[in-house]
Amino acid sequence: MVSRLSLPGVVFSIFLISSSFPCQAQLCSNFYDSKCPNALATIRTAIRRAVSSERRMAASLIRLHFHDCFVQGCDASIMLDNSPSIDSEKFSFVNNNSIRGFEVIDGAKAQVESICPGVVSCADIAAVAARDASVAVGGPSWTVRLGRRDSTKASRSLADSNIPRATNSFSELIDLFSRKGLSERDMVALSGSHSIGQARCVTFRARIHDNSSDIDAGFASTRRRSCPSTSGNGDNNLAPLDLVTPNSLDNNYFRNLIQRRGLLQSDQVLFSGQSTDSIVTEYSRNPSLFSSDFAAAMLRMGDIEPLTGSQGEIRRVCSVVN
Repeated sequence: MVSRLSLPGVVFSIFLISSSFPCQAQLCSNFYDSKCPNALATIRTAIRRAVSSERRMAASLIRLHFHDCFVQGCDASIMLDNSPSIDSEKFSFVNNNSIRGFEVIDGAKAQVESICPGVVSCADIAAVAARDASVAVGGPSWTVRLGRRDSTKASRSLADSNIPRATNSFSELIDLFSRKGLSERDMVALSGSHSIGQARCVTFRARIHDNSSDIDAGFASTRRRSCPSTSGNGDNNLAPLDLVTPNSLDNNYFRNLIQRRGLLQSDQVLFSGQSTDSIVTEYSRNPSLFSSDFAAAMLRMGDIEPLTGSQGEIRRVCSVVN
């Protein structure tokens, strides 16, 4: 049973499962084995260096991949800058002044281009970077399926409507994830990435100042110190999503929810008398199960509507079409 596996055992099991089915949805784990055999090692080195320099970057890279996949599928559309033909997703309500890590992906892309020009997509680099970021902060590994191509278009409007927000209700979150073919368990597992990273005051101000019964009073008081109640005052002040182990991808996030210490409304609704309460409880008690489910959910998310074959292109620079 998964509950009896150690974390190394879980990671090995995930590797075996993924390796047994190397191809799915036209994506294959060995896609670059002959085309660019050093691609994954090159990306891994770049991500390790970036996370070593700033631990928060691990959360940013996982989030970047997530926000990419929820708009048009995992096609690197989120990386495109504004142009006469591109309405950049970077400036959507959820992403503007919030989404990070573009320079890390750009750096990895430049290094891969230097050894294999025009072969490895930005979308694949983002998927691999998310996995390597997880590993860098003590989270699980998984075998990434590859072969995505890059979009030649972006959609700010779809980013506004498809990406979950910090203020979403439980039913809204269920709807957003189910539209992408992801289950309630996938949703809860993926939300566990909030075990790392930080949030801006503007995203949790209402939760900590409304004296709601679903937030621990001491926790709310602590968070108010750096997040004043007045809009426009300290909007960009940061707070860790997990006060206890803010730099480790672990299951402490779920313990926080049970103690009513979820920083965002969209976190706490996962443990609020809803159908996901039991999943949160499972993960709070069983770190190996969380690790296994997180890896599996990241794989499923990475398979959302990829461009393959002759679709799209392999961008030379991630921020612009060729």
